[in-house]
Amino acid sequence: MTAVAVLRLPLDTDLSGFVALLRRLGVPHRVAEEGGLQVLWVPGEQLAEQVRELYARHPDGEAGELLPEPVQPVREGMLRQLLANPLTAAVLLLTFVVFAVTAAGENYAAIRWLSFVDFRIDGEHIYLTYLDATLGSGQWWRLITPMLIHFGWLHLAMNSLWYWELGRRIEFRQGALGLLGLTLLFGLASNFAQYWWTGPSLFGGLSGVLYGLLGHCWIYQRLAPNPAYRLPPGVLVMMLAWLLICMTGIFELLQFGAIANAAHVGGLLTGCLTGLLGGMLARRTV
Repeated sequence: MTAVAVLRLPLDTDLSGFVALLRRLGVPHRVAEEGGLQVLWVPGEQLAEQVRELYARHPDGEAGELLPEPVQPVREGMLRQLLANPLTAAVLLLTFVVFAVTAAGENYAAIRWLSFVDFRIDGEHIYLTYLDATLGSGQWWRLITPMLIHFGWLHLAMNSLWYWELGRRIEFRQGALGLLGLTLLFGLASNFAQYWWTGPSLFGGLSGVLYGLLGHCWIYQRLAPNPAYRLPPGVLVMMLAWLLICMTGIFELLQFGAIANAAHVGGLLTGCLTGLLGGMLARRTV
């Protein structure tokens, strides 16, 4: 079986506790110094993923609740995963509630209370107010709430799945408050970016937040590698390629609906910035 490098860490990182844990669990492994780093090797990719997850949870080897037996694949039930990621689950639940209240994006009477700026519909025309008038009336919640609006089941499904995938990684690594702060920041940044680019318009969805989470994990992982932010191969390329395709205007040309490209770019750039700051801070505290 092919040996797989699980961890590559600085030489001053103390791996003794984690190595002792692997011995207690009967996990075959070896540690070697390569290129100024200490590298932990295990046989097989499946075992490597389990050991990465184990290191993310117990880097010091303090795992008294674990039984002294080899690591085995664990299939957590959905309820257990939801309880382990309460903030991620809460954001998705709120999104589903809004989706129901707005009738999948068809109930404009409900949407007008959550959109970035207020609007009214007269026949086949929509009339939107400007942001200064909206904020002047004290409706500050509108700066965030567009991220909860989704237009159609496909829009909701895609954004929900990606928020579940990326959100719980950040909640695991930086806690519920960290994920909440980043979600609100990316929502704010993406909404402002879209308004700045297009002016008053009707837009919504978690996609701007998702690109923020993606950028955060990407840059953070580059500066301070950790198993939680290690994305599956091809995910980053696929997401960036999708962003570029959307920016070509092909979907508008095919009349599939307008894409909030500025929100995506604004979220991504903000996420890269938070990932840069977070990764630099993590490196300093190693």
